[in-house]
Amino acid sequence: MAKTKPGQHVSPRGQGWAVRRAGASRATVVVDTQEEAIARAKAIAQRQGTELYIHGRDGRIRERNSYGNDPFPPRG
Repeated sequence: MAKTKPGQHVSPRGQGWAVRRAGASRATVVVDTQEEAIARAKAIAQRQGTELYIHGRDGRIRERNSYGNDPFPPRG
């Protein structure tokens, strides 16, 4: 089984929004708006072929996008 690459998470951080690699203790970047954080995280996820997890203000994942090798047709 192939090792999966960590995904990118967009989550609230203080008064702004953080982009953080899964498993990392520090944020890659903290920006003012969720929209800007999503754009940055999406670019990283596309470049790395990983998942993008977008969290709401409550911290729960509200959206998930895959930019990796998805099985086609989808399982399930």
